[in-house]
Amino acid sequence: MYKLIDGKAHSEAIRGEIRERAEKFKSTYGTDVGLAVVLVGNDSASQVYVRNKIKGCEQTNIKSFAYYLPEDATQAQVEELVSELVENRAIHGILVQLPLPAHLNAENILKLIPESKDVDGFCEQNIGNLCMNRKCLVACTPNGVMKMLERENISLKGKNAVVIGRSNIVGKPMAMLLLNADATVTVCHSKTANLKETCQQADVLVAAIGKAKFVTEDFVKDGAVVVDVGMNRDENGKLCGDVDFEHVKNKCSYITPVPGGVGPMTITMLLYNTVTAAERSAELG
Repeated sequence: MYKLIDGKAHSEAIRGEIRERAEKFKSTYGTDVGLAVVLVGNDSASQVYVRNKIKGCEQTNIKSFAYYLPEDATQAQVEELVSELVENRAIHGILVQLPLPAHLNAENILKLIPESKDVDGFCEQNIGNLCMNRKCLVACTPNGVMKMLERENISLKGKNAVVIGRSNIVGKPMAMLLLNADATVTVCHSKTANLKETCQQADVLVAAIGKAKFVTEDFVKDGAVVVDVGMNRDENGKLCGDVDFEHVKNKCSYITPVPGGVGPMTITMLLYNTVTAAERSAELG
């Protein structure tokens, strides 16, 4: 019988811990933990994400600074704003909501954010530190996966872990985190030969490819831990993951649902990174 990994419950528990840390920070240093969110343009999905991030700040006693720029904002305008936020000592984390309008160079904008305020965990320094297994701010979604596994007391030491997907945002940092936790890691992608056979060897299978119900029961060995990072719509327009949940679940020891699995953890880990960044900045003076 499988056990469902309840991302919503884990997220709420971690938010309680973040709130306590934020309150302690304010009582110790006399200032709020601060997160700046920059939204350029009118993308409706991005607007929802930003609202959820601001709501998350309110729930955890983090002060949010929201900046809205028009769709036609220039590269110089966005870079000037981000540069100002970098210098603002009241702001401990900076998030530029992606995707940006097509005329903007996102890479150049994101490069302005120093590793100490890079609460998305995307910058080269943080990725490099993750690869070296050093203290750093870690990409939110894979870090959320690790926190859930940890809180479920799922040991990774010596386990075969397979990650389907090699994106810079999820796949690659996920593989590094699993490797740092002493798992033996295989990263699969669209060019992988014998993909199904490779997945069948996994004690822990992480699906992050963006294809609805791609992972079927014949990908999964009995007793595997299956983590579904996907967020898709099925043929009926219903939200679903990369894993065919109904057919896969009974082969698993643990499995994450969609919705309610990895999703709630992503913004929670953004808040976690923000309070961590604030604490580290205070330690450095």
